[in-house]
Amino acid sequence: MNFMTALKDAWRRNESLVCVGLDPEPGRLPAGLSGTEGIFEFCRDIVDATAGSVCAFKPQIAHFAAQRAEDVLERLIRHIHDRHPGIPVILDAKRGDIGSTAKHYAMEAFERYDADAVTLNPYLGHDSVAPFLERADKGVILLCRTSNPGGKDFQALDCGGEPLYIRVAQTIAREWNGNGNCALVTGATWPEELGRVRREVGDMPLLVPGIGAQGGDVEAVVREGRTADGTGLMISSSRAILYAGSGSDFADVAHRAAEEMRKSVNSFLS
Repeated sequence: MNFMTALKDAWRRNESLVCVGLDPEPGRLPAGLSGTEGIFEFCRDIVDATAGSVCAFKPQIAHFAAQRAEDVLERLIRHIHDRHPGIPVILDAKRGDIGSTAKHYAMEAFERYDADAVTLNPYLGHDSVAPFLERADKGVILLCRTSNPGGKDFQALDCGGEPLYIRVAQTIAREWNGNGNCALVTGATWPEELGRVRREVGDMPLLVPGIGAQGGDVEAVVREGRTADGTGLMISSSRAILYAGSGSDFADVAHRAAEEMRKSVNSFLS
């Protein structure tokens, strides 16, 4: 099953537009969990507790690599595929390079880690993402209008009457999406701009970070970003779910937080 099919199935099966980001911070692990094994157990338990409430999981590669825990990331993705088949895994790597380096990054994401999709930076142009686009079974999720305050430094620059992020959305939708495997990153902190992107790209999926700790407005995101059938979004939350609890019941508390977010999102769909 390819990424887009798995995502659409997860939207329907779990009635969820929620994507849980897996960004483990060693200093915030519950008591009794430490080291790389603690990172694995923490993320595994979060995954198992929330799998019925989500449309995707999004591990952030830097949170594992900084702890020399790339093998943990491999194990975690394998665990998700084995225990929760049909829930796609997005490797949040934001890669972007050219030539043979891009090919190796594609191998890293799709062969080493067996991710279903990967986040990429489109700044270097088409040849930097071509090795990813060629994998029609995999998702290619490109930065467009990011949630951070500094995103406007370049993304809002005027390009002949349109901001750069709109030109990025137009180019990806019209020229790069020949295999129908593209999606865009559009931050929850800029709902009106998210809406502009939606109008440019039709039903293309949007990965929306910035809910929770960054203060994004769920109602505005749903209003501006949903497609006609009430899907089209992967609304990502990391810290608000991962660290909802700090005791031995952390997984149960994370489950409740994910369910609360799922129900909140769905309340605005109706």
